[in-house]
Amino acid sequence: MSTGLICLLAVILDAVLGEPRRFHPLVGFGNWANWLEQRLNTGRRWRGVLAVILALLPFILFAGLLSETGIIAVVLLYFAIAPRSLSEHAWAVQTALIQDDLEQARQKVSLIVSRDTQNLDAQGVTRATIESVLENGNDAIFAAIFWYLLAGLPGLVLYRLANTLDALWGYRNARFLHFGWAAARLDDALNLIPARLTALSYACVGNFATAVQSWYKQASSWYSPNAGPVMAAGAGALQVILGDSAHYHGQIKNRPILGTGNPPTANDIGRAVALIHRALVLWLFIIMLGVKT
Repeated sequence: MSTGLICLLAVILDAVLGEPRRFHPLVGFGNWANWLEQRLNTGRRWRGVLAVILALLPFILFAGLLSETGIIAVVLLYFAIAPRSLSEHAWAVQTALIQDDLEQARQKVSLIVSRDTQNLDAQGVTRATIESVLENGNDAIFAAIFWYLLAGLPGLVLYRLANTLDALWGYRNARFLHFGWAAARLDDALNLIPARLTALSYACVGNFATAVQSWYKQASSWYSPNAGPVMAAGAGALQVILGDSAHYHGQIKNRPILGTGNPPTANDIGRAVALIHRALVLWLFIIMLGVKT
């Protein structure tokens, strides 16, 4: 089975089934990661490095030992990507906003963002949703596909589990500041190229000129080296303004402005989802044309 067909079938499987509601492999991995953290987190960086190695290495080695039959690759790639889930979460927020149910919109957006949502107004909910869609377009779709194309099943497993560790441990708070450092840096390294390919994809399927301009002028001001290009290019592609201050864990984080044009409205959430879908079609088209195995 060709690599292009594997990617296409994994995307189709996700579109039909969505994320597994029960027995998702990442849930089991999360339990393993929590067990390691409870035993190794003493606030020292070397223990964080050890925890990352212990968390990842058995699964990467196992992936390397697997016979890469087409069906195994399709299933693992299906587990690693989540375009349908991302879209469904975003549409749920949009529906609540259109129905003027701000409380419901806050509850729905809280499922996909780490910021405080209880006091967000409608525009704040909209902005948070679009930012999550754009950033997770890279994390939950394109970076996983990139690492599968580059390094097969071991690369796919490495990326998806490292990204999960960053979500679990990569916080700059008292508990994880030193222990989670290795997980956060590994995730940054693995996303270095995919994030920029994602940003370029957003530009190609959106407003190219404003996407590239926003990427060039604004990405470096963002606090994340990989989220900056993705979100700046995405905001420019949609011609909306994102960023600005937000509350995290009871504290205000002053963030730069990204994009251009007007503040987003509820309908722009659907436009952001459509941007992701067009970018995914572009990736599949290029893979089907250019990758031969």
